[in-house]
Amino acid sequence: MMASEIDGFRFEQKHGKSRVRVGRVWRSGDGTDSFAEWSLDISLFSDCLAAYVNGDNSDIVATDTMKNTVYVKAKECAEALSMEEFAIELGSHFTSFYKQVTAATIKIMEKPWERLYVDGQPHKHGFKLGSERHTTEITVKKTGAVSMTSGIEGLALLKTTKSGFEGFIRDKYTALPETRERMLATEVSASWRYSFAHLSSIGKPLHFNDSYQNVKKVLVSTFFGSPEGGVYSPSVQYTLYDMARAVLSRFSEIESIQLRMPNIHFLPVNIRSKDNPSIVEFKDDVYLPTDEPHGTIEASLSRSRSRM
Repeated sequence: MMASEIDGFRFEQKHGKSRVRVGRVWRSGDGTDSFAEWSLDISLFSDCLAAYVNGDNSDIVATDTMKNTVYVKAKECAEALSMEEFAIELGSHFTSFYKQVTAATIKIMEKPWERLYVDGQPHKHGFKLGSERHTTEITVKKTGAVSMTSGIEGLALLKTTKSGFEGFIRDKYTALPETRERMLATEVSASWRYSFAHLSSIGKPLHFNDSYQNVKKVLVSTFFGSPEGGVYSPSVQYTLYDMARAVLSRFSEIESIQLRMPNIHFLPVNIRSKDNPSIVEFKDDVYLPTDEPHGTIEASLSRSRSRM
């Protein structure tokens, strides 16, 4: 935030526009359309102290202007681009076009529209809604300094075996039995910070959509292991660390990664009565799906040189 000293107080401020929604269609010469739907949050850090203390709005960029700028810039992007590229374009515009603006933070969430396939063939203008969502947050300063994070939300993963939980603290409050055989389900939220420190260091061409897909593939493949044998998970904590380490090992341009993985429980079903001790006897086959309460496991992994 922009900080100032006023009457012996420290005052910080920023202003912006939230939940600006835009859909963009790009049409190619062969009739194949590309489509993206984004929801944007814009925050400007600017020298407009007079608006707060004197009622002088002459240095304020109106939030309605920010909204309109999104649509103008979307129109100007003649070719399909990643939302990271669009965020860089917006941030660069706000910091260069307005002398009062020293930095701009652009957050974008992409709705997961995916190309539709009919009889195994990609439809030229048909799309269906997927599940997990692509996110980004980019701050651009007037100097050209930049910080970039991308991420994924709502990546639901489940495996029916190759998971256990043993050797944890047991005391008078512990009822959970130890096991080497259980379901493992989670909904991954991940955010990773790129190492780029300046707009000039990003270079061309940009491949952020490919990077997003590749990071997702590494997260998924590490969680599940090989198609035939899989990989054993002694805890969600162990699997989370393994996934984070795999991403940093694979992608040198990623400085750090943060993962949040709730442990979504599938409880063994054992139904008994006084007269019948095994109406339903659990044999790793019948479960009660639950989504609350659930365990919450969260951690971040950074390279030693990381700014995170």
